[in-house]
Amino acid sequence: MLYLDNAATTLKKPLAVYTQLIKSTIFSSSNAGRGSHKKSMEAVRAIVDTQDLIAQLFNIPKPQNVVFTQNATYALNTAIFGTVRDGGHIVVTAMDHNSVLRPAFLLGNCTVVGADENGYVRAKDVEKAIREDTELIVCTHASNVCGTIQPVYEIGRMAKKHGIPFLIDAAQTAGCLTVDAVKMNADMIAFSGHKGLMGPLGTGGLYMKNPEKVFPLAVGGTGSNSESLIQPEFMPDRFHSGTMNTPGIAALGKGVKYVLRYGAEAIGRYEKALAERFKENLMNMDNVTVYGSDNSVATVAFNVGNLGSEEVFERFGGRVAVRAGYHCAPLAHRALGTSDRGVVRASFGVFNSKNDVSKMTDYVYRISKDLKG
Repeated sequence: MLYLDNAATTLKKPLAVYTQLIKSTIFSSSNAGRGSHKKSMEAVRAIVDTQDLIAQLFNIPKPQNVVFTQNATYALNTAIFGTVRDGGHIVVTAMDHNSVLRPAFLLGNCTVVGADENGYVRAKDVEKAIREDTELIVCTHASNVCGTIQPVYEIGRMAKKHGIPFLIDAAQTAGCLTVDAVKMNADMIAFSGHKGLMGPLGTGGLYMKNPEKVFPLAVGGTGSNSESLIQPEFMPDRFHSGTMNTPGIAALGKGVKYVLRYGAEAIGRYEKALAERFKENLMNMDNVTVYGSDNSVATVAFNVGNLGSEEVFERFGGRVAVRAGYHCAPLAHRALGTSDRGVVRASFGVFNSKNDVSKMTDYVYRISKDLKG
């Protein structure tokens, strides 16, 4: 089966990721920080080493301020619920994922900044949404629906000017675009481990510039200060409660090493070239509509004729793995004008090839040709 669902997760990983996962599971599945024996210390070292690699990749000054979670959703929830207090106001955008929108709407005091028909959010519109009680600004780095890259550097400068914490959702960009915590003026960065960083499922994390200002979403045993009923204040123990997914985190470190070796921008250029080739092919077809901006990651959103996106998916006959529907981002579809049927999303990864583009092009062409006939 042709796999083009890398925006959901990378199916193929570097060999070192699989090797490390198996090795750690068999030989190093001790509980990090629970005891001073060799195996426990090895688990701690695996976590610290991956923190260091993430810090290197994201230009984070303090590696200890990187904490690991089971996914980007948990990281975003930690950042949002841990920052906003007593009915404080949140600014979010129409292109954000439900991992941002649902926590914001649950808190009940948020402003959604709209996007244009290409899924682009203007920084000046974000600034207009700021109020005296605004406690957090959140923006995705790139849309998970159509791939449009957002002006996070500009928003970061504006947030700093107003003294408001800025949270970036880098689930779609970590590993394929430069994510620079300092230059972005990011107070927090949530990232997925199993997408562009090519780690295992069940990995993700959150960087916090000022973790002392963020309340933990979960507290409990940390293996440190065990004589106290109070959660430790030091990092990363403040946010690392319970048994950590040490084999997954160690394997994630191998994925990050792969990205550092080849460079996130180089990987992104390769993936984008495949996506652009596919997009150009689609735009030369009858009955095919392509959505989003040219300034995007390697995600292509499209529809065929008047068919629903799920029906297009069914017509592929199980030969290709893409995502059809609403992609957990309902407001993005309002902006794109696809709320009635969603879109088909093809997302390219570093292990895809030009041959994959040709195959996918042929599949879509057959469907469009059938409609024309």
